[in-house]
Amino acid sequence: MPDYAKLIDELLETVALTEVSPDVFEGKSHDYVGSRIFGGQVLAQAIMAAAHTLGEDKPCHSLHGYFLRGGDINQSVIYQVRRLRDGRSLSAREVTAIQYKEVKGRPPVEQVIFSMIASFSPTEEGLEYQEDMPIYPPPEDLVTEQELKEDYVEKVPEALRARFMRRRHVELKPVKPRDPINPEPSKPKQAHWIRIYELGKQPLAIQQALLAFSSDFYLVGTGLMSHGVSFVTKGLQAASIDHSMHFHRPFDLNDWLLYDMWSDTTSNGMGLNHGQFWQDGKLVATVQQEGLMRLRPPKS
Repeated sequence: MPDYAKLIDELLETVALTEVSPDVFEGKSHDYVGSRIFGGQVLAQAIMAAAHTLGEDKPCHSLHGYFLRGGDINQSVIYQVRRLRDGRSLSAREVTAIQYKEVKGRPPVEQVIFSMIASFSPTEEGLEYQEDMPIYPPPEDLVTEQELKEDYVEKVPEALRARFMRRRHVELKPVKPRDPINPEPSKPKQAHWIRIYELGKQPLAIQQALLAFSSDFYLVGTGLMSHGVSFVTKGLQAASIDHSMHFHRPFDLNDWLLYDMWSDTTSNGMGLNHGQFWQDGKLVATVQQEGLMRLRPPKS
């Protein structure tokens, strides 16, 4: 099986939850970014958990979530869904993501790592308006993030090179590549073309879950750009605090989407970041995320 096919299988395994009791689901954890669970994994699984409790196939139109603790990739995650409302069109769900911390000599302690409220609504006709899609070079004129890594791998400490060169599950093409090791201060705005190549035909809930998964790549880093800081900068503590998303129109992750991102403020050790997903000239989803970004002198 080609390596990329294995990555697709792992993505689909990530969003394939097991129902352990009514409205309670278990999701497997994977090493996407290191020892802590990737925020995109929790977003995707929480959407799937909520979708499993709907009596009909309603798209998610908005979600608002908070990352409360770092999750452990060595444990699965339990998603408890509370049915807040089922109206004639709108359905609302509260999802709580839980892991259990081992405490010597005591029963495991329950820890909430993520909490989300999401709303679902069927597609309907109505008033339509959007801004024009931003103009950037097309994906066929750009190189992939994986190819760009070859230019920087020699600058990475040898112990970290294998992880640095790991292929992502989502194919990314930066519009304006940035040196990830020694970045220069720049306007906090960036764009990537993204797709999940050969994902195949998938239910709407999986498409939305995997777009949410993809939305957590690079967004929190947008606020770092004006400071000339990257995720490998010594002394940096960075993490997602909250994440909201609105789905506007249908899309297909098998084909390229433009992910346009910007940050308008950083303060109090946090940065506010915004993003829009575009496909075929249509605005398909909007994202907003606040990220923790503390820069402290490295320990001697």
